[in-house]
Amino acid sequence: MALTLAELHSLLSAQDELTVMQEGDAVLISHEDGVDAFVTVEGDQILVESLLCKVDQVRDQNALNAQILRTHKTVFPLTTLGISTIGNDEYYAAFGALSAHSKPESVLIEVETLFLNIEGMLEFYGTYLA
Repeated sequence: MALTLAELHSLLSAQDELTVMQEGDAVLISHEDGVDAFVTVEGDQILVESLLCKVDQVRDQNALNAQILRTHKTVFPLTTLGISTIGNDEYYAAFGALSAHSKPESVLIEVETLFLNIEGMLEFYGTYLA
């Protein structure tokens, strides 16, 4: 049976290091280190996403994109980088996806891994930020 947003909210709320609240069709989670992410359920997929920075804050987008494509698979496992548009702004975003039929433990691993990788990504790719 697929996990619902309400079940994910309950699961994540039970984690001491997270602050959790529902915002529309998403659950906002804040890690004790100040990193925020959104969890959504879309069909058979759970998506966990966090915005890293605005695209226009990057000095050399082509160089950063090339570096991401060469490194993120081996340096930051289970987390993918992309560009998300919100309103009129574009952001580099880190995200992980898994089946809505995943075990709750797998969801917690995905969230924990995303938070760990975000901290590493900001440090590893930080030289490209303006």
